[in-house]
Amino acid sequence: MSQTVQETTLTAEVRRALRACGVDADALSGGLEARSPLTGEVLVTLPATSQEDVTAAVGRAAEAFPAWRDGPAPVRGNVVKRWGELLTEHKADLAVLVQAEAGKITSEALGEVQEMIDICDFAVGQSRMLYGRTMPSERPGHRLMETWHPLGVVGVISAFNFPVAVHSWNTALALVCGDTVVWKPSETALLCALGTDALLRRAVEDCGAPAGIHQLVLADRGGGERLVDDPRVALVSATGSVRMGREVAPRVAARFGRALLELGGNNAAIVAPSADLDLALRGIVFSAVGTAGQRCTTLRRLIVHESVVDTLTERLVQAYGTLSIGDPREPSNLVGPLIDERSFDAMQQALRDAQEQGGTVLTGGNRVLAEEHPGAFYVEPALVRMPAQTAVVQEETFAPILYVLTYAELAEAIGLQNGVPQGLSSAIFTSDQLEAERFLSSAGSDCGIANVNIGTSGAEIGGAFGGEKETGGGRESGSDSWKAYMRQATNTVNYSGELPLAQGVTFL
Repeated sequence: MSQTVQETTLTAEVRRALRACGVDADALSGGLEARSPLTGEVLVTLPATSQEDVTAAVGRAAEAFPAWRDGPAPVRGNVVKRWGELLTEHKADLAVLVQAEAGKITSEALGEVQEMIDICDFAVGQSRMLYGRTMPSERPGHRLMETWHPLGVVGVISAFNFPVAVHSWNTALALVCGDTVVWKPSETALLCALGTDALLRRAVEDCGAPAGIHQLVLADRGGGERLVDDPRVALVSATGSVRMGREVAPRVAARFGRALLELGGNNAAIVAPSADLDLALRGIVFSAVGTAGQRCTTLRRLIVHESVVDTLTERLVQAYGTLSIGDPREPSNLVGPLIDERSFDAMQQALRDAQEQGGTVLTGGNRVLAEEHPGAFYVEPALVRMPAQTAVVQEETFAPILYVLTYAELAEAIGLQNGVPQGLSSAIFTSDQLEAERFLSSAGSDCGIANVNIGTSGAEIGGAFGGEKETGGGRESGSDSWKAYMRQATNTVNYSGELPLAQGVTFL
């Protein structure tokens, strides 16, 4: 069922939230349109950043780098700590912007800002734990060790679906590591970027840090290319499609820069005969329809044992029928809009392809609220039974389509799970410990994220986030992801008074 979207107060809510974050909303004007997927209306117009402005922003970040690099890491951590405090204070304000531009329900919008707060906490602790190792030397009177040093300017290119969280995963760690940052946000999430940047600039000022350590560029594709190609940008961290990654990676590599890529996901969950179906049902539905299927970790393939597939699909059809679709500001609604018409068209084409390839649409796929809001694209999440893992199933359609496949033996299920080009997130629902361990083993899931008895989406800050194969191989957020933002040096100190060579080599 659907509910009418309330248009009248959206722009006012957004302008109030911008002001609360420290942005002069009344002074905004220009050629860029900040449009909301909730209604299709233009909320604010903004000035675009030219390619020359991007180059200048990189220059300011590069100029600020030496002073920032040379400061103590715990002092750098104080800026991130202050940023986290301001994010906590303005959590609701920033969530309004996330909701207005990404179309998330309120709990998801608030949850995204909480991710920012959590990564700030993590990064502040990390600022005192940029550890290197000491190794035993084969030469007497020598000490062998490793040290980690700031890398330089980090370019962050973020996507619309997590418009602020992924930026913070990179920026909080990059800053404590001693790097400076230039951020190019998605062109569909400009207001989120303005609010986030305003709070970070305030943290920088409050802590007396160099003003240039974080630069925001509201640029189009050309501006992003300028950031990718600039030799002063030591690391480009880019989140987006596989197509984008194929363009970014070789260009950065051509100048011997570093790339950290978070690209497509075509995530699957296996449901074993021993699974708790009540638990599985809840995990599946949120993973498949949360953020209207526009998460990189969205569940897109459901691989169900043939003994339980009919029972589970029947329950899923019933659950999908109860989903309330509409204005995500309304607490009763669970599914908000797709980001734009292009996403809707891609969903409809995928459903047509699935049917041509032998699939049956069990429920969903229809647009709702079209008459009331022709500029917004609300859809019913679709459930599709497929006879095999056909071509369309092997592609990532960034929309709420869940393909249901069956299996007889666990090896077959793992083969289906791994039999796609992407390798981000995966899950198994089972009460069999042996099955769970096999799924997590090197012979099991080939994804960067492998879960047992939870869905594919909803990562915690403490664990490294990222995937394999066409997902790009990058890791962000927790664990030792900080190392991506630093360079490693191996050091040998000779205090013996002699000059022995390694491996027993003699010379003169």
